[in-house]
Amino acid sequence: MGEEIFDVVNGRDQVIGQGARGEVHRLGLKHRAVHVLVFNARGELFLQKRSMKKDNHPGVWDSSASGHVDHGETYDACAVRELREELGLALNQAPRRLFKIEACAATGQEFVWVYRCRAEGPFALHPEEIEHGDWFTPARITEWLRERPEEFAGAVPVIWKRLGVSPA
Repeated sequence: MGEEIFDVVNGRDQVIGQGARGEVHRLGLKHRAVHVLVFNARGELFLQKRSMKKDNHPGVWDSSASGHVDHGETYDACAVRELREELGLALNQAPRRLFKIEACAATGQEFVWVYRCRAEGPFALHPEEIEHGDWFTPARITEWLRERPEEFAGAVPVIWKRLGVSPA
């Protein structure tokens, strides 16, 4: 399988070209991604600890599911695909959109749509993507982000702040 191809976008999230994953990251080009937050009935959020095999942010905690939008793919289709690939969670339609984050250094120059859904697990975690995962209360995540933000992928604090659950 060849290297993933992403749509490269301008500052208004309009497609202006395509590039291979490595090139897009190396050059810091703007591109697209999704983060999906999976909450259970108790209001806990499932977080994944990224595999040490990942090329970006290995071994840190991240959203329930996240990933790049492939060339020609929509944000919604990507959210459904990432849930299936990373967690084994099959949805018939895209989860609920919460908000969009502008491309910035914290997101790795990714425009990010953040989604929310509800599921109870257990999940079938993709071993190449995820070391393990667990459920955490929002209060615990807020405390953890305040005390050890370096243990999270860069977009997580931005997402948490936008949710109104600021770690500060």
